[in-house]
Amino acid sequence: MIRQRLLPLALIGCSLQLVCADTIQLKDKAAIVGKVLAEKSDQIAVDVGYTVLVIPRNQVVKITRNEPPATGGKSTAAAKSTPVPDAGSSTEAPTGFYSAPRKPATVHTVLELVKQLGEAVVQVRTPGGLGSGFFINEDGFLITNFHVIESETQISIEVYHQKDGQLDRKSYKQVRIIALNKFADLALLKVDDTGAPRFKWVALGSADALSVGEKVFAIGSPLGLERTVTEGILSTKTREMAGALYLQTTAQINPGNSGGPLFNLGGEVVGVTNMKATAGEGLGFAIPVESVRFFLDHRDAYAYANDNPGNPYRYLEPPSRTRYTEGSPQTR
Repeated sequence: MIRQRLLPLALIGCSLQLVCADTIQLKDKAAIVGKVLAEKSDQIAVDVGYTVLVIPRNQVVKITRNEPPATGGKSTAAAKSTPVPDAGSSTEAPTGFYSAPRKPATVHTVLELVKQLGEAVVQVRTPGGLGSGFFINEDGFLITNFHVIESETQISIEVYHQKDGQLDRKSYKQVRIIALNKFADLALLKVDDTGAPRFKWVALGSADALSVGEKVFAIGSPLGLERTVTEGILSTKTREMAGALYLQTTAQINPGNSGGPLFNLGGEVVGVTNMKATAGEGLGFAIPVESVRFFLDHRDAYAYANDNPGNPYRYLEPPSRTRYTEGSPQTR
């Protein structure tokens, strides 16, 4: 008798579970029905009744959620569909000019990321020296340091394109200065060469989201040695120098790294390397990416003026003085 009474209850429980179950649509057109227990940046845990499945997020197309039935015996289950982006996918910034991820990117190894990001990091050459930079969109816009191109107008960009599994070095000499902010040590350039391809680019992340001790790595051209990778940790996020805050890192930074990207293990730019302490080792500094995003969002205010290359700002003419003669204003 006990078993006969438990059997209907078990069936009722199973029916409730099916009503409340979520549907996870996969890329291969398959679907999993169960209760979503937890969602992380790289995986989703689903209770299917007899076990818990862990599904890679990059295999999920969407999640259709069902509300539990309302009290009183009447079912009001309503499905809610939630699209799930691919791992590492990003949404465009409000301007559409650069990409900024909505969620934390999937963590990878430095080896994997260097292969993915290498083409987006460039060498910036001028008659007075060289530095590094990185593309922020496929149209050839790139970021570097102001001091890399200071007082220079003849700029060339060295890019390493992946072609048939090999690196093909290409030099672009028609490079235009778009905006400058010498106080933040930032410059925005654009490759204008005829026939230039669509460039590989990198996403801008968040330095605020970093924790002290997290691993970071830099790619650049220290002392002209292009495509050099150095790895370290974030030492501090709030190193004050000359009234500004910098990221401090143990990743080796040397002359030639200036203007290059500092990455997190999600492959997002979290800073722009720009200086080091010469009296010690493992004391590198980078401009937080939040300053870069502010510079890009307000780039019109920092527009480069051809008639005044040493000044990143253009000012309006001051108002003329006025004087009154018999109650009538006159200008002089």
